[in-house]
Amino acid sequence: MSRARVARRIAAGAAYGGGGIGLLGAATVGVVLAEVQLAKRNVGNGGPADPPRADGRYGGAFAAEAARPTHAEPVRFAMLGDSTAAGQGVHRARQTPAALLASGLAAVAERPVDLRNVALPGAQSDDLDRQVTLILSDASWVPDVCVIMIGANDVTHRMPPTRSVRHLSSAVRRLRTAGSEVVVGTCPDLGTVENVYQPLRWLARRVSRQLAAAQTIGVVEQGGRTVSLGDLLGPEFAAHPRELFGPDRYHPSAEGYATAAMAVLPTLCAALGLWPEEDRPDVSRREGFLPVARAAAQAASEGGTEVTAAMPTGPRGPWALLKRRRRRRIHTPTPSALPH
Repeated sequence: MSRARVARRIAAGAAYGGGGIGLLGAATVGVVLAEVQLAKRNVGNGGPADPPRADGRYGGAFAAEAARPTHAEPVRFAMLGDSTAAGQGVHRARQTPAALLASGLAAVAERPVDLRNVALPGAQSDDLDRQVTLILSDASWVPDVCVIMIGANDVTHRMPPTRSVRHLSSAVRRLRTAGSEVVVGTCPDLGTVENVYQPLRWLARRVSRQLAAAQTIGVVEQGGRTVSLGDLLGPEFAAHPRELFGPDRYHPSAEGYATAAMAVLPTLCAALGLWPEEDRPDVSRREGFLPVARAAAQAASEGGTEVTAAMPTGPRGPWALLKRRRRRRIHTPTPSALPH
C-alpha cells in the first residue's frame, strides 16, 4: 500500500475515532522500537540534564521602534513539543531552536519577538493538550504563531498513529480557534540514530516517515502548515554525525538545531505574511497543488518541504499546496540579544 494511502487511513482513523491502524506489522514494529530504545540507552548522557531556558524578548534592536505608538507590537511566538522543541542536548539558550527561530523571525519582521516555550523533554503527542492549555491560560498573551515539534517519542513508545495524529490535530485546532497560526515540524527520521543498524535503520525510517505523512494530513486539515524535518536531517546526520548530533549522541547538536531551524523559519515567516516569496507554486522548483495525502507523502520523503491547505476539496478530497521555500542561514543570537 502506498504511503499516501496509509497516511490517509491513519488520518481518517484519527478524525473519526478509529484505532489500531498500524504503520508496520506489530512484531516488526516491536523489534524496531526495542532497537531504538536500546540505542537511546547506549548513547549515554553526555549532554546537559535539562535544556536551557530561552523564554523572553528577542530583537532588542527593534524594541525602541516598537515603543512608538505608530509601530506594531512585538510578535508573540510560542514553542511546543518534545525534547527537540525544548532544545535538549545544547548548553546555551541561544543554541535552542526556539531561540534561533525567535531571532530569525525578529530579523525578518524587524520587530521584537516575545518567546514562550512550554515544550517538555520526553513528551508524546498526548501532552500537547496540557501544553496548549498552558499557552492559552493567559488571555492577554495569545500567540500570533506557534511551532510544534513532536512525534519521535510517539514512535518509540508505540503510541498508535491514529491516537498520535488525533492529539496533534486537536492541539492545532485549539490554537487556530484562539487565533494563532501554527507550524508543525513533523516526526524526525529515527533511522539516523547511530546505534540503530540495518535492516532496522530502514524500518525505523519507514515508520517515522509514515507518521510524518499522517501528521501532515491532520495538521493541514485543521488549518496549520507543516515542514518535513526527517529527510532534511537524515542524509546530513548520516554524513556528519559528529557535527550534527549532540554530546548524548541522540539529540541534535547546535549545528543540527540550526539546520532544522533554517528549514522551519521560511514557513514560520510565511504564516505571518512576512516571507518575500509568494504563496503560489513555482513550477521550476517542482511546487504545485496536490491532493493532501499525496502532498503529505511527498513531503515526508523530502525534508524542508512545506505543506499548507489550498482548495477545500477536489476529485480526491482536500487539496494542499506543496512548497520548497528557499532557506536562509540563521545567525546565532548574541548573548546581549538574549532574554535575561
